[in-house]
Amino acid sequence: MGLGEENMAKPKIAIIGLGVVGTSLGLALRKADAGYELIGHDKDPGISRSAGKAGAVHKTEWNLIAAVEDADAIILALPLPAIHDTFKPIAPYLKTGVVITDTANVKAPVMAWAQELLPEHVNFVGGNPILPMGKTGLEPDADLFSGGVYCLTPSPTAAPVALDFMTDLVRLIGAQPFFLDAAEHDGLIAGGEHLPLVIAAALLRATQSATSWREMRKVAGAAYEAGAYLGPGDSAAYRHACQANSANIVRWIDEFMRALGELRRQIEQGDEDGLDESFRQALEMRRTWMKERAAKEWDRAEQRLSEPPRTSFLRQAILGGGLPPSRKDEGKKGPSTR
Repeated sequence: MGLGEENMAKPKIAIIGLGVVGTSLGLALRKADAGYELIGHDKDPGISRSAGKAGAVHKTEWNLIAAVEDADAIILALPLPAIHDTFKPIAPYLKTGVVITDTANVKAPVMAWAQELLPEHVNFVGGNPILPMGKTGLEPDADLFSGGVYCLTPSPTAAPVALDFMTDLVRLIGAQPFFLDAAEHDGLIAGGEHLPLVIAAALLRATQSATSWREMRKVAGAAYEAGAYLGPGDSAAYRHACQANSANIVRWIDEFMRALGELRRQIEQGDEDGLDESFRQALEMRRTWMKERAAKEWDRAEQRLSEPPRTSFLRQAILGGGLPPSRKDEGKKGPSTR
């Protein structure tokens, strides 16, 4: 039975990967009560059971293909390498017009894999949820994404209604969609997320490798904790990000080293005016950013934090019409493959 027919089944979303992000997405969508049927899959049966018990999905599937073959949308909440390894086996079983997205924090390789491995009749829209301030991401939470920005990097062939679907989904979980291309995303995320992780790792290694750490640890307070924050990831996740986004990260490390070198010079030379100005600027920059982020007072001319001016996916899917093929299929002659 098609999506546009009477007594149609609920649109199905498959969430592949039921860790903190995948489970939180399921909980957020369940909380929004948008009328989706949520199917979950994780290669670890224990994690699948936990997500099911938490109410993040309506049911779980132990078999990956069974989870995705009837899905109208698929969310790959997986580590970066696992996205590539998942595209291959699911590709032959995907419905025409299915919307596929991911949650990786590096987008260029994911977009390339989607182009290479996914069939032409699907719509791929890359995604990266940015957690709002105060959210650690250590435990699943239905409000994990509420108030945050959700980056979206559509493939050139994604149909307009696929962008509508992602816009609606992002807003349903309480986040703001931010449309940009993969290259721009990776450059920005290198400075805004990856560089702070590299700095935190360097701070921890430099201080805790010192013989004085035994006593220093007693006086390391809030400033040290903030500077040493590494988030909920693991060493493999950070390694994958650094490898996949190396050129951008190295560029930002160079910029940071120049700024740090200037501060070092000012400290070494006792440059009172220079130090005062450096810290004055830094304090003002932080205050401005914190205020803008809290109030979401981004520059309206540049932000792109708005939905594309197209028909809502939810109206299309629930009221009739179903999911369209990707733009690759538009204009092709012959009978529909649906």
